[in-house]
Amino acid sequence: MANVTLTINGVQVTVPAGTSILDAAREAGFFIPTFCHDPASPNFGACRICVVEVKGARALVASCSAEATNGMVVETESPAVVEARKTIIELLLANHPADCLTCEKNGDCRLQDYAYYYDVKKPGFEGERHNYPVDDTNPYIIRDMNKCILCGRCVRTCEQVEDRQVIYFAYRGFKTKIAPAMDTGLGESDCVSCARCLAVCPVGALTYKSLAGKGRAYEIKKEPVTCTFCDAGCQFDLNVKNGRVIGVTAKAPGAGRPLCLKGRLGLELLYSEQPVKPVLKKDGKFVEVSWAEALGLEGVLEKLKEMEK
Repeated sequence: MANVTLTINGVQVTVPAGTSILDAAREAGFFIPTFCHDPASPNFGACRICVVEVKGARALVASCSAEATNGMVVETESPAVVEARKTIIELLLANHPADCLTCEKNGDCRLQDYAYYYDVKKPGFEGERHNYPVDDTNPYIIRDMNKCILCGRCVRTCEQVEDRQVIYFAYRGFKTKIAPAMDTGLGESDCVSCARCLAVCPVGALTYKSLAGKGRAYEIKKEPVTCTFCDAGCQFDLNVKNGRVIGVTAKAPGAGRPLCLKGRLGLELLYSEQPVKPVLKKDGKFVEVSWAEALGLEGVLEKLKEMEK
């Protein structure tokens, strides 16, 4: 494959043809912020926080969707770029709840990180704010659309699964929001709670209901694990706090296949307050039985005992 050479912040960088400016800059070690960019579904270019200055271009360029070309000269932190990014952050904060102290995403939120990085202390604009009710109709996912920044990552990762496409952009202008069909609650939609959307959300719009209130981001250590409930080998993260597993979260879709509830919800049995006892239907009624009988091992165990004699 042919290569192209460009100059980024005064440094010559050579990358394969077709590489985006964003990937070229990151490969060279330069920081460029992103909200809407997802490696699994690139070239979206909606949020514009990744804009850079390209010599000769009429306007700032979205680096996530623009290809690097031979001889291109790029500045990732020029005064014009920094001013544009600050303005975008101010616009997002103008319609974003200021509850970082109690937000579940505190410490793991890109909007919070970028506001700190670019020293944006408050919204630069005043006006009408959204006041959507929090949607907790799904048994596993809490949606707070007041915190949504309309990056579209949840929409794109959901539609990548055949016959899924549960959510999409609804309404127009100021009223635009992410919603299931007919703007119902997520619990009333066709959502199967695969949590792909949570894995890619950059802010606090989506929260695992089972993890709410159980710890801050800096208190939780994530340990990768491969699900063994079937042969698909999906990748998950165990969320561990003080040596105890408090939940399971899906990895980004590109790193696994977070499409099933078994692996994430199966760990609810790990610290069950009530001993889990199997039941079988006998004479039309469910009755408690031993694990050996439930698993069909009772006869095998009896034979082993006889062999020991």
